[in-house]
Parts: sequence; C-alpha cells; structure tokens
Amino acid sequence: MFEKASRLKVRYATGKGNVTTEDLWDFNLSQLNELAKGLNKQHKAFDEDDFLKVENKEKGLVKLKFDIVLKVLRTKQDEAKASLDRKANAEKRQKFLAALEAKRDQGIGELSVEELEAKIAELT
Repeated sequence: MFEKASRLKVRYATGKGNVTTEDLWDFNLSQLNELAKGLNKQHKAFDEDDFLKVENKEKGLVKLKFDIVLKVLRTKQDEAKASLDRKANAEKRQKFLAALEAKRDQGIGELSVEELEAKIAELT
C-alpha cells in the first residue's frame, strides 16, 4: 500500500495544502480523522454517482489514500495507547517499589538493639 502510494506520488489535499504520505506521520489524531472522513465521503460519492458501479482510477486512488490515512491513524492510536500503558505501568512500579522499601524499613524497625548494633558493626 505504501509502496504503491510512493510510486504514484500520492498527495493529500489538506488545509495546509497538498502533503505527501510521509507527511501524514506529522499530523495529530484529529487532523488524520478529519482527512479520513473527507476521503471516506469522496469514496462513497463514487458509488452514489455511479449506477453502473464502474471502477475507475480516481476511485481506486481515493480508496488507497483513505486506507493509508486510516493505517497511519490506527498506528498512531496504538502508539499513544502503548505510551499511556507504559506510563501507567511505570507509576504502578514506583508505588510497588515504595511499598517494598516501606516493608524493608518496617523490618529494620523490628530488629532488636543487639541485632541493629551487629548490622551497624558489619557495615563499618
């Protein structure tokens, strides 16, 4: 799909002007969503206007553009979700490490005076 787009030198009409396929990676999710909605409308319009259901190059090109924009959008969504998951896991890990440290400190506090003195002596 991406190879075909690069061979055809596909361009996407946006409010910023025409952009290339690789430029799509710089778009945010809402910009990609708007572009996908516009391409989807264009693609559906072919079916509404063509009662013979004749395939043509322009319809195929619009479908290719839509598929690519959708792929970029889904990939960016997946990456954003993975990033949020990593952040949440890192926060949970920090909480568990803090709880572990508190448990260790609690264990130290339960040592007798003699055990504490012996531990201190081991460290000097």
